[in-house]
Amino acid sequence: MLTRLETYYDSVPRSAARTEEFGSLTLFVREGSGWPYYARPTLGHTGEVPLAAVEKVRARQRELGVPEAFEWVAETTPGLRAAVEESGLVVHEHPLMVLTAQAEALPAPPDDVTVRMVGAADPALESAVAAPYAAFGATPAPGAATQVAARIEAGLTRLAAAFGPDGDALAAGQHQPVGPVTEVVGVGTRPGSRRRGLGLAVTAALVADARALGAGTVFLTATDDTVARLYARLGFRTIATALIAEPAEAEA
Repeated sequence: MLTRLETYYDSVPRSAARTEEFGSLTLFVREGSGWPYYARPTLGHTGEVPLAAVEKVRARQRELGVPEAFEWVAETTPGLRAAVEESGLVVHEHPLMVLTAQAEALPAPPDDVTVRMVGAADPALESAVAAPYAAFGATPAPGAATQVAARIEAGLTRLAAAFGPDGDALAAGQHQPVGPVTEVVGVGTRPGSRRRGLGLAVTAALVADARALGAGTVFLTATDDTVARLYARLGFRTIATALIAEPAEAEA
């Protein structure tokens, strides 16, 4: 399973990014608008990663004006953490979860909320794209909805949202299929609509859509163990630890 996920991790950014190779590390550089990418272990590399390689990647990220960020799976490339920490970055641990069990019976969404998939030409697309940004105190870059629409049309992204009675998206998220594997990403709920089960309802809709499309592996990364317990209600189980490294000031 971890080998399958590593192949996915290497494949999914390539539709929107170019790569630069640094020996045991690959830097993904986004082309166009959207969330910036990161560096990862080169596909197939499971051994030690030298400090010099990490420092070269960080220098290149500063030169490009992108975040000095690294993402990897602890169990797959255990030798990267020491070099990353020696370079001065802070490492965060997150449960890596795969859908392997039967979901619990979940409460229905509130009567005034509709949860559904959102297509590329849907009038509510812009609101659905904006909802997860609002969840994290951000706003979408100009053209973000257009970019998501293009990815939906290309089969690279599937979008689900929970809509209030006025038609505005209260929560939304995506899954990104690559062959038989898909990752649930970017699930977020607007601050004023939290604690209503909307994020879990959106995730359930994404899982159902992924299964309907024939996905054999559905996975996600939870923020922490508390959030992981919520996803466990949908049948996700923790199989490894996803690591994200960034400068200490990025936490502020």
